[in-house]
Amino acid sequence: MGDTQKSQTISTANQGIASQVARKPRKCSGEAAEEKPPVLVGASSLIRIKMLAEANPDLVFRSLAHRIDISLLGKSFRQLRKNESTGVDKITAKKYAENLDENLYKLHQRLQRGQYVASPVKRIWVDKEDGKKRPIGIPALEDKIVQKAVTTILGIVYEPLFHDFSHGFRSGHSQHMAVHEIREKCRNLDINWILSADITGLFDNIDHHLLRETIRLRVNDGGIIRLIGKWLNAGVAEGGEIVYPEKGTPQGGVISPVLSNIFLHYVLDDWYVKEVQPRMKGKCFLIRFADDFIMGFQYETDAKRLMEVLPKRFNRFKLDLHPEKTKLIPFGKPPQNGKPKGTFDFLGFTFYWGKSLKGYWVIKKQTARKRRNRFMRMLWSWCKKNRHESLNEQHETLCSKLRGFYQYFGVRSNYKALEVVYEYAMKAWRRWLGECHRDGYITHEKFRKILKTFPLPLPRIVHNI
Repeated sequence: MGDTQKSQTISTANQGIASQVARKPRKCSGEAAEEKPPVLVGASSLIRIKMLAEANPDLVFRSLAHRIDISLLGKSFRQLRKNESTGVDKITAKKYAENLDENLYKLHQRLQRGQYVASPVKRIWVDKEDGKKRPIGIPALEDKIVQKAVTTILGIVYEPLFHDFSHGFRSGHSQHMAVHEIREKCRNLDINWILSADITGLFDNIDHHLLRETIRLRVNDGGIIRLIGKWLNAGVAEGGEIVYPEKGTPQGGVISPVLSNIFLHYVLDDWYVKEVQPRMKGKCFLIRFADDFIMGFQYETDAKRLMEVLPKRFNRFKLDLHPEKTKLIPFGKPPQNGKPKGTFDFLGFTFYWGKSLKGYWVIKKQTARKRRNRFMRMLWSWCKKNRHESLNEQHETLCSKLRGFYQYFGVRSNYKALEVVYEYAMKAWRRWLGECHRDGYITHEKFRKILKTFPLPLPRIVHNI
């Protein structure tokens, strides 16, 4: 088959959800048993769902809402972060826990009777490290509890369907697994081209109707669909007004990550495995973490054909790829005496070809310059803002910030970037401690004495990847 014909085949193959949602999900073997389940509660009920999901990848679940019992609601409450701000209900987790059994019982009764009402999400704005502000959504406490319960059920149902290259918001997966997998795939599959893609505002732009129809392909339960619809249409409260977005997942909602994973599973992951990969002439791979994904290709012709088709695929589901941030990058192994051709960023790391100690070309990674500079600006700003706090308090917080940076970016071949951040942290701390000194500065000797009593954590490699 010629290249042109293959390109046309990919662009027209698998109309995906757009055509699937027009049909009712077909009944699958074992579905009748799922429609009339035995009376099970708690963990045994979830185990039954898990067994059915793993044994029947094509099974359409039609009876799941009744699995949200008091036991699951209690477990969901315990899994929530208790130090978060309150939503529009102004109810804290501590206050709710004072009469937990009764509160959960009443919540369960409202769910059973169809009287549960989702509250608007409270929107606040927090400062970003670059000086800008970003919106944060805070759902009401009971909305978090019910969303966590539904998230647990959906996670069990969809986990057997999700592909191994999808690493976001899944138990047993992490960013570092995705980072490690990129290196291994590029090395083992003789990858020469990287397609670096950026979805424009995924969480803010998912179409509500398409999302619900997508979920019905696997979970055609009216109770679950209605709950999700209530959260999608609950609105956002800010400054005494409530706005009702026509698209996007619940801002700050516990359930938003799993909803986005489900949507992208059908939009991208499953389409890639079933329709794209078989039509490639060479080897290729896809690695996704939430809304960030990287695709690698052995041949340039395969990469260019998919580059043409991919925006159309996302447009079909009312999503857009950023035209400037989505690009094709040459990334083949350089000749022994040649030079690397390109680099790409993914999950805060820059991937590039470099020489090993033995003189061989290897794929290395370092903290992306933008992420490193943003962190250093944050350190400078924090030291300036908190220079009047006690040395104990400043030291404790600075150590926590540096350890967090090392914990994420402490990977092999990235030690130099950690050193740069460490040295900058000492520079910023000394500079703003000096502002509080009677002389307006602190000498090197005096600062060394401070560091003996309050040492900052040294750079270290945490992950052997």
